[in-house]
Amino acid sequence: MTEPQATPTPETAAPSAKRWYVVHAYSGMEKAVERNLRERIDRAGMQDKFGRILVPTEEVVELKNGKKAVTERRFFPGYVLVEMEMADDTWHLVKHTSKVTGFVGGARNRPAPISEAEVMKIVNQMQEGVDKPRPKVEWTVGEMVRVKEGPFTDFNGAVEEVNYEKSKVKVSVTIFGRATGVELDFSQVEKV
Repeated sequence: MTEPQATPTPETAAPSAKRWYVVHAYSGMEKAVERNLRERIDRAGMQDKFGRILVPTEEVVELKNGKKAVTERRFFPGYVLVEMEMADDTWHLVKHTSKVTGFVGGARNRPAPISEAEVMKIVNQMQEGVDKPRPKVEWTVGEMVRVKEGPFTDFNGAVEEVNYEKSKVKVSVTIFGRATGVELDFSQVEKV
């Protein structure tokens, strides 16, 4: 059985009763959920009951046609963070927003908020991605890779060095029975 929870009344509520909640959305629709939520909040005139809405993303560097391109990647696909006062009307507004499947955590109709520390960790991770974009694919020394283009196509080898600045990886491939270090672009290799 669930215990009844005390709901703060306007007289006993803290100056700001807004807390952070995690909302589950259809994967790939996080930005649409953010947009839909903002529109519904504005139409309902509930701006005072909602704070920020975050789609946790980071910038990643990938090679496209030999050129570095910075793109945005969601690091919590399918999740949106919403700062809000939890009440029946706000819960219904979020829950019945297009492309939202529900809240994460807590009881079915009373989700549990996440801590400010957890939110700050996510915000810091987002800021790090803007300040120093990460490579889309991360390589580790010793990892096995397959060469997918160039003179060593279809050779397998182990990563010896990784240079993120130049988007190059040094791979030890076996040629005629001898291990040889070959420097390749990130785009020329794939994980095995």
